[in-house]
Amino acid sequence: MSLLVVGLSHRSAPVSVLERAALSADAQVKLVQDTVAAEPATEAAVLATCNRIELYADVDKFHAGVAELSTLLAQHSGVGLEELTPYLYVHYEDRAVHHLFSVACGLDSMVVGEGQILGQIKDSLAKAQELHSAGRLLNDLFQQALRVGKRAHSETGIDRAGQSLVTFGLEQLAEGAEVTDWARGKKALVIGAGSMSSLAAATLARAGVGEIVVANRTQERAERLAEILTDGTHVPARAVPMDAVPLELTRADVVVSCTGATGLVLTAEDVVGGVEGRTGRPVAFDGSGRTAPAPRTEADGTSQTPLPPSGVGTDENCPLDLAAVQGGFSVHGEAAVAGMDAATLEQHAAWAAGGAVDRREAARRSPEADAELITALAATAATVGRIPERRRPEPAVETPRRTPVLALLDLAMPRDIDAAVHRLTGVRLVDIESLAEASADAPMAADVDQVRRIVSDEVTAFGAAQRAAHITPTVVALRTMAADVVAGEIARLEGRLPGLDDKHRSEITQTVRRVVDKLLHAPTVRVKQLAAEPGGAGYADALRTLFDLDQETVASVSRAEDSTEKNRGPR
Repeated sequence: MSLLVVGLSHRSAPVSVLERAALSADAQVKLVQDTVAAEPATEAAVLATCNRIELYADVDKFHAGVAELSTLLAQHSGVGLEELTPYLYVHYEDRAVHHLFSVACGLDSMVVGEGQILGQIKDSLAKAQELHSAGRLLNDLFQQALRVGKRAHSETGIDRAGQSLVTFGLEQLAEGAEVTDWARGKKALVIGAGSMSSLAAATLARAGVGEIVVANRTQERAERLAEILTDGTHVPARAVPMDAVPLELTRADVVVSCTGATGLVLTAEDVVGGVEGRTGRPVAFDGSGRTAPAPRTEADGTSQTPLPPSGVGTDENCPLDLAAVQGGFSVHGEAAVAGMDAATLEQHAAWAAGGAVDRREAARRSPEADAELITALAATAATVGRIPERRRPEPAVETPRRTPVLALLDLAMPRDIDAAVHRLTGVRLVDIESLAEASADAPMAADVDQVRRIVSDEVTAFGAAQRAAHITPTVVALRTMAADVVAGEIARLEGRLPGLDDKHRSEITQTVRRVVDKLLHAPTVRVKQLAAEPGGAGYADALRTLFDLDQETVASVSRAEDSTEKNRGPR
């Protein structure tokens, strides 16, 4: 076994890199085909989800395999190899098996314990079988991974440690409220009709939304999903074409998008148009200056533009466009930095830390002024017995956040919804990046340790089975040679005893075969046991040497088994 996996995931790479490296369905097919065409690899499969891209292969050379798989990943993802390399991880042989089993159990998911990954592993195997790129190793590996994942979910409480990204995302949108209470009666728009979108629609229906609208580029798929939802959940559902999305945005309370599009499905302007069409009020970008404060109409009919928030225009060297800061918030406050890119955020943090003390005022004070202040304080203390306190101002009452007019959940990779939507007032966006941040703080369930033990045991068992299977062609070749020897001796006996009747010929033949089987039984059983142990690969070579087995015969058995595995359909 020479299993190699090269990949990147939410654990090794930022979402921005994962988003750029995401593979389309056609790119996945071409990647698999190019991998098996490469010299080091004989089998290949791709596992591509919203937060991981992994290439599995059976290779004959480790270093050449790593170089070839890394290069192919870079070529097909469109991200340069030099840029991609720092985010790649490599697992080999037993470590690669351990990795896939952990993935199948949900231990490596963004939301620990989610079971959705099992369906994605099954799809990956089916695609490799369809392309005839999965031989004995990858067929055994992926099918065993599915069994291990199912075992983990049935024997432990790993489900309590997490849930699907859909459920987790809806919980983030609900902001601490029960999802069923938050979703009750809402109008939902689901963009896309694939497996993730279908799961989202079904989850929303179970949560109690009042209506579901499905938009998809293929109208038939949208209509099919709407029909299933209506029949199966009794929640009214209807299908619309993609060009109807702008209108549906003016009616929706919650939007879930997960398509295979390579570009944005919803721009910030689309969302602004939807919210403004629903509320009739302009929507502002926090800190962006897109929309100025709306004029206020006085009782006498005159129009008055609101004053900017206090402090705006008086802070020097602030990296923000102060004229665009949302009214009522300091430039030190949360609204001022919402949606800010990392570089600007760092500049703002440095400015805010330095601005906490008025250094200009401190520089203007003279030593004589400080001495006079100390003398005055000493005189006061001598009179009243203590130094008077300078009371700190009472903390300002925090203004509660307004309930968003529109909640959006983006589960696509690359993203469907413009990240600038994070900065829109009255809108809440949860995407893969924000889900990764939220899940980092999620507590791990005690069952995770039990699942890890299951994975460890299954990896050991799988390795033993693969090592035992490695010697099988040699054992088959040995038994084939023994059968040929028996057939040759029976033919020679018939030449010497031409008058032998059928009854005696059959009895002699069976006797000779039983003798050979008994002589071979113990050695072949024992050699399989020994080969299953770590370091047991050499027993196949010993068996071939001892019995002078033809190497080409052994190889032909292996090729026949691999051909059967590669042409096996999905189970």
